[in-house]
Amino acid sequence: MSFLTRVFTWWNGQTIGTKLYTSHKGRKVGEDAQGNVYYQTADGSRRWVIYNGEIEASRVAPEWHGWLHHTWDEPPTTDPVVHKAWELPHHENLTGTGAAYRPKGSIAGAAQPVERRDYDAWQPE
Repeated sequence: MSFLTRVFTWWNGQTIGTKLYTSHKGRKVGEDAQGNVYYQTADGSRRWVIYNGEIEASRVAPEWHGWLHHTWDEPPTTDPVVHKAWELPHHENLTGTGAAYRPKGSIAGAAQPVERRDYDAWQPE
């Protein structure tokens, strides 16, 4: 990654400013399953994440989201969140991508419209 890209863009990873702030003030707290790394200041007043790959907020797991937003004090590495048996694993939001959910009959990505027989279209008289 070029120097100018690192200085002026945030969507390609952390900028130089974030890297300097993290190296001077940050204390690593933990990592999640996707490789995102979580930091906080020594006094715990500021918390942030350095994404592994694309910067997309929906890639933060719920337990880490709660910690980042001061919902609970201890990070999931220290005090793991107890998951219910019916909970599904966390997945990032895929809206706008090729892997997005498209129900049957959806016009998004459909080559041919689906013929519907459950209603009659209104016809003017």
